[in-house]
Amino acid sequence: MRKFDSFFIGLLLFSMFFGAGNLIFPPFLGTLSGTSFWLAMAGFVLTAVGLPLLVIFAIANVKGGIKAIGDRVHPVFSTVFMVIVYLSIGPFLAIPRNANVAFEMGLIPLVKTSTSMTVVLLLFSAVFFLLVYLVSLNPTNLEKYLGRFITPVLLFAMVILCVVGLFKLEGNFQAPTGGYESGAFFKGFLEGYNTMDALAALAFGIVILTAVGRRGVTDERKMKGYMIKAALIAGTLLASVYVFLGIIGGKMSGEFTDGTQVLTAVSTTLFGQSGTLLIGLIFTLACFTTVVGLTSACGQYFSKLVPKASYKTVVLVTTLVGFTLTNMGLTQILKVSVPFLTTAYPLTIVLIVLTFFHQQFKGARVVYVSALSFAGVFAVISGLNAFGLNLGPIEMIRSTLPLADVGLEWVVPSIVGTMIGILIAKLSPKAEPVLE
Repeated sequence: MRKFDSFFIGLLLFSMFFGAGNLIFPPFLGTLSGTSFWLAMAGFVLTAVGLPLLVIFAIANVKGGIKAIGDRVHPVFSTVFMVIVYLSIGPFLAIPRNANVAFEMGLIPLVKTSTSMTVVLLLFSAVFFLLVYLVSLNPTNLEKYLGRFITPVLLFAMVILCVVGLFKLEGNFQAPTGGYESGAFFKGFLEGYNTMDALAALAFGIVILTAVGRRGVTDERKMKGYMIKAALIAGTLLASVYVFLGIIGGKMSGEFTDGTQVLTAVSTTLFGQSGTLLIGLIFTLACFTTVVGLTSACGQYFSKLVPKASYKTVVLVTTLVGFTLTNMGLTQILKVSVPFLTTAYPLTIVLIVLTFFHQQFKGARVVYVSALSFAGVFAVISGLNAFGLNLGPIEMIRSTLPLADVGLEWVVPSIVGTMIGILIAKLSPKAEPVLE
């Protein structure tokens, strides 16, 4: 690899991570958290940056990547879990969410109110997904298109917005609201789920491996080093952007319902009508790069899972499904995302954390099974609760668990499940399969 290749691969990873949620949530967090901003942002960065980096590190450290990690629980679990993750961060959730946000922020402000938005969305999404399909067709060129061309333009636009905002916005942080009045750190921690980056990292690992491998790197140790370096570059950029977006959001006063309104207000306050074009450019580029990354990741995963399905066929199907669901509208998509993330994130966190302690409990499969079973029960309960289902006595039990008041009721059961698994492994070492 050449001197700056790791840097450009890091930009590629950043561009794939940095989508709709990454733009929307930090400024809204800044507005709501107010004087508790730094605590809230620390929690947000922990799950929105730290956890995705841990996933990449885990994939780099384990031969066979995320499939091998999932196989430590059970091969069936590995396949089912990864299929659900890829479909969710792909055509069924994250892809249409990003396309919708790109439409709402990049095009709607420029369209006359008398125009039929249904027709405009149809035309926009048709062009958007056609470009996604064309760029995604050759995964070996993603680093060139996304890392070298599009991402520098995106970062330049972000620098303009953030730097001008820091110097020209004169507002001060207000009293925290919206759940940040107490437990701001944990509130920010849970908000970090909404970026979906920890789940996306499970998929993006294969894209980064492809980008490194096409440069002739075959040595596993060097491959690991390049992946970690790229992840650190992407993580540093993500954390920096989050902090700056959060600060300028905290300087805005007024009633806002989401981060898109905050950023729209920031851009028009700073640049007038030109600000609409700037923020539209930022959202469109950010969402486009993420959708391309997710589409390519789905293509690479499912074409290997189902050998009869070629990479190009999977990419075509992914873009068609994403196009169809995009035209359902953003509101319906977001209704599904929060309950799903509430369920999926605990399982991801537990699985990745156990990976780093694999040698300490000698890779005993029962530890993985026990920990994820305990975490999974309460993750599903939390997800059903987020859907608004009344679980009666089950909800009462959930609410009495430690950390339930901050949405982390699965933590203690996960620890208990891990301890039980370790105990079982020690009491019956011969009966317990041990993984390398």
